[in-house]
Amino acid sequence: MAVATRSLRTSTHKPMLAIFAALGSAWVFLLVTLGAFTTSIGAGMAFPDWPLSNGSINPHGWLEDISMFAEHSHRLTGMMMGVITITLAVWLWRREERRWLRHLGIWALGIVVVQGLIGGQRVTLNAIHVPRFEMSFGQMLRIPHGILAQVYVCILIAVATASTRRWIEGTAPLGSAVRRAGVACCLLLFVQLAIAATMRHNAAGLAIYTFPHSTPEGHWLPESWDFRVAIHFTHRVMAVVLAVALSVLAWTIRRDRAASLAMRAGASALLSLIVLQILLGGLIIWTQRSAETTTGHVVVGALTLAVTFWITWVAHRDCIEGGTPLATPSRP
Repeated sequence: MAVATRSLRTSTHKPMLAIFAALGSAWVFLLVTLGAFTTSIGAGMAFPDWPLSNGSINPHGWLEDISMFAEHSHRLTGMMMGVITITLAVWLWRREERRWLRHLGIWALGIVVVQGLIGGQRVTLNAIHVPRFEMSFGQMLRIPHGILAQVYVCILIAVATASTRRWIEGTAPLGSAVRRAGVACCLLLFVQLAIAATMRHNAAGLAIYTFPHSTPEGHWLPESWDFRVAIHFTHRVMAVVLAVALSVLAWTIRRDRAASLAMRAGASALLSLIVLQILLGGLIIWTQRSAETTTGHVVVGALTLAVTFWITWVAHRDCIEGGTPLATPSRP
């Protein structure tokens, strides 16, 4: 009778863990949506205290007032995200054989704790003035809060993807061109998200009030410059760079014969998200920054990063797992 062997770098598929990780990855987008909507309507200080809201977990009137509803819903969703992340981290630590995946769970938990603290300090430190800046110290914390949220999204997607049967059993290796293009696009997206967060929280979303041109006369360059105009214009330039880079990534995936149907669908989704994101960017200008459009722009940006990161993560599967698929028990 042959002896069953198993790679030390992989594990058996755990369906319930995979489902739970996938649900956590979906829940985080609800949290991102509520956070974006809260910022879009300027409701970040709907409650002056933290972690409770007006001293209660169920503050009076929060279901009737849109600002209170947005902020308190964001807090409640964040609390649930914390519970989900704790459960996922403990589950991975107790049941997962892959050390690197257990550590990813710990990183996710650490980011949730930091995010909660940053969100709380954004409220409690709101009144602290920073010399030579228009934003208070609490308002400044919104920028790292938004950027770190995107890192958290990527970690959850990494955990959920690595828990699937397809990942564990191994996939056909993709070419190095897909990996290189994916890494480049992920880096560019993080740069763009940092620029967008800085622009958004400096109230620079309408610093250039025409689109696609920068002036009513049809010029591409703004007539006058200050910090807000510069950060807004940089955001537009990066959008063009990303449109090209993501199109190249999609084309590279299409040319790779080892790309699965899911990868090809992801490439098509990227192209659709690019078009939608540019349209939403224009609508923000044309609607004078309506809350719904601005929220949609933030969420589509997060989805674009999520799809790009997923493609890049899958493309690096063999590098992460050492190229060794799960060994199945041999039969006598």
